[in-house]
Amino acid sequence: MKLIIQIPCFNEAETLPATLADLPKTLPGIDTIEWLIIDDGSTDNTVEVARATGVHHIVRFRRNRGLAKAFTAGLDACLALGADLIVNTDADNQYCGADIAKLVAPLLAGEADMVIGDRQVDSVDDFSKTKKRLQKLGSWVVRKASGTSPADATSGFRGFSRDAATRMFVANEFTYTLETLIQAGNAKMEVVSVPIKTNPKTRESRLFKGMGQYIRRSASTILRVYTMYRPLRAFMYLATALFLAGTAIGGRFLYFYFTTDGQTGHVQSLILAAILLIGAFIVLLGGVLADLVGTNRKLLEDALVRLRRIEYGDGKSFNHEHHEKDP
Repeated sequence: MKLIIQIPCFNEAETLPATLADLPKTLPGIDTIEWLIIDDGSTDNTVEVARATGVHHIVRFRRNRGLAKAFTAGLDACLALGADLIVNTDADNQYCGADIAKLVAPLLAGEADMVIGDRQVDSVDDFSKTKKRLQKLGSWVVRKASGTSPADATSGFRGFSRDAATRMFVANEFTYTLETLIQAGNAKMEVVSVPIKTNPKTRESRLFKGMGQYIRRSASTILRVYTMYRPLRAFMYLATALFLAGTAIGGRFLYFYFTTDGQTGHVQSLILAAILLIGAFIVLLGGVLADLVGTNRKLLEDALVRLRRIEYGDGKSFNHEHHEKDP
């Protein structure tokens, strides 16, 4: 049984040694543990530090392409290297390496396809009260959107079975945490959470500059991904809202029309009701078309999964250090 621990990095020369030193060298049920670094266009000596500290495999981007792209490239590399299990952690040493055993255990037991490390945000001293509330709200929204039950939806400390990793396709460029959960729920994967500990903060987050930007990006990601995987339902909600509003306003017009003996007036209500009802029909039609496109996307994903399985096979097609071509 081979486990590969992947770590996306962007200018992490200072924090990477501590992160690597905290990783387990052996685990029960695991024969081989290897480390893989995804260097996301670092301008410092992250790669040199990785080599000096014994990293087994390195994927390098010539330019910074974002966390989501780095995560996906890491999964591809791990699959090509023959990983049976994959753990993703952060390079800033936020997560305790000893807790990797907790992520791996449900995967080894066949009880889960994906395991999420629950930071138990109430106990994280580095999080403000506002951030804790937003984290809980975000996790609740993701649970509703994905049909899964992660306690900490934005945690990047995750374990994947080989089959689950093969089925992961991240389309957005902001982060992988939300999309992979919605994707897992749509694919009927078993997702479980395990409690973990966190280390003291070593630096500020580089994903967003402030809480406002984080909320906007997360909300747009959830909406986009939910619409991508459940388009008819998403469009149906909007069409229903427009239909109910149009019906209510149309009813108001009819009420005044009949109670005033057909006298003129309130024509604006009739026009607005007609616009809303027509809009509802157009949105519903768009939902049907989007659902057909979604069906085609599912077929393409199935084809990509088969292609990955054929391409990676037993995982012998990856060199020690690999340079990704820029798009």
